[in-house]
Formats: sequence, C-alpha cells, structure tokens
Amino acid sequence: MYKILQREQLAPKIVKLVVDAPLVAKSAKAGQFIITRANDEGERIPLTIADFDPVVGSVTIIVQEIGYSTQLICALQAGESLHDFAGPLGMASEIPQKGTVVCIGGGVGTAVIYPQIKNLVANGVETYAIIGGRNKELVILEDELRALTPHVYVSTDDGTAGIHGRVTDVLAMLVEEKGIHFDHVLAVGPTIMMKVVCDVTRKYNIPTTVSMNTLMVDGTGMCGCCRLTVDGQTKYACVDGPEFDGFLVNFEEAMQRSRTYREEEQHICTCRAGGQKA
Repeated sequence: MYKILQREQLAPKIVKLVVDAPLVAKSAKAGQFIITRANDEGERIPLTIADFDPVVGSVTIIVQEIGYSTQLICALQAGESLHDFAGPLGMASEIPQKGTVVCIGGGVGTAVIYPQIKNLVANGVETYAIIGGRNKELVILEDELRALTPHVYVSTDDGTAGIHGRVTDVLAMLVEEKGIHFDHVLAVGPTIMMKVVCDVTRKYNIPTTVSMNTLMVDGTGMCGCCRLTVDGQTKYACVDGPEFDGFLVNFEEAMQRSRTYREEEQHICTCRAGGQKA
C-alpha cells in the first residue's frame, strides 16, 4: 500500500496526489510514468510522474477523473492509500540540454511538461512554457511553472485566461511575431493537439518530441496494447517511449486506436455510477 501524503484539487475533476513511494522516487527521471490501482480489484492506470523527491521519498501524480477507476483514485484523501504504485516505467526524456526549448502542455499534459521544464531550467537551458485548456478552470500548474521560468504563456479556447486561442496560436506568435528561434519543442496533451503542433513545427523545421498517451495495460511491453506506428515501424509506448519524434508518429492510426473502447468505457462508468453491476 502506498500512502497519500498530500492531496490538492487543481481543477474540477483534476487532482494532484503526493504519494509515499521511496523506491520509485529514488530511480525516477523526467518523462517516465507509473501504473497504479486504487484497490485490489481496480483497473491499472498509467500516470506520468509529475514530480519526485528522492530525499523525501515522494512521487507526485496528477489524475483526471474520466472513468470509474479514476473516480476511485480521485476520491482518495490524504492519509489513505493506493493499492499499487509500479515504476518508474518507460524511457527517460532525451530533450536536448542546450539551446532554447519550448514545452507545450494541453490540459493535464501540463503535468508532463512540469518535470521536463524543471530539469531543463536546472541545466541552464532557456525554457519557454505554453499551456492551455478549454477554459480558465482547466489550466493547471501555472504558478508552479512561473516559479521556474519567466517565459510562461497561457491560452484558453474560450478566452477566459491568457490568449484567446490554442497553444499552436501562441507558438506561431512567438516564432513569427517575436522572432524567437526554438531549437526543440516538446508537446504533451490530447493526441489531436500534438498532431497539430507537429503540423506547425514541421513548417518551421523545429525538431519536435511528443509524449504518447496510448491505451496501456501492463506497461512492460508484453500485452502490445500500447502499440503505435513510428516511422513505419511498430513501437510500444510503455518500453520504447512514451516520447517519440513527432514527425514520425502516425497520429491518424493512434487516434483511431484510442477510440476503440470508448463506448464500452462510457457504458461501464454509467452502470457503476448508477449502482448497477457492469
């Protein structure tokens, strides 16, 4: 059992949990993830390591309530425990440690870019952050990012915070209007957002890394559930990634696969919320 040391509600249905997991914290690196379960019958949920403290022995995760299993996790309070907390899993980030880098986070994707930015700034890299959400309530970690770098830009679809528009609009503005030369882009968020970012950065010839949030079961490369096509080859997000060259990812295939169980997931969540056995 892994005790929850702190719990914070970041936004409606988005919760930050600081978990006592010293062995994971000791080995964790930016870009990696864990797999957790709320109880011994729970679904395995992969979550990015949003922060870690090897001295304290804590690992921070950010959970968005989407289905039944994430509802269970988000309902846990400080002092309660997660049943499993396996990791760190996946490959550590290979973002260049020099030049000027911009990290783009959409929604809970901001949780992924936070440790990346923390690492880049610590190594003296000039780092920009562009974060976005559908509205002001869904923009997370803005204050934490501003504590790391002065170059933080916010966008919202409805204009309730920051620039009225999308993260790609901000990226284009920084390149075209402000003339900033970026040596690398890291984009994390909904698959369609990462695809559009790559469409933009390809025009500017900026190398772009994306973190793929594919369907996942075991997290060790055995089930094949998280497979995707990169440069015409089959890769597994759990062991080959989760970060890949965005110009080589087959986003259309990835988006199609992500919709495979959408109807079943909605049915299970609805049935269990209504007190019926799914």
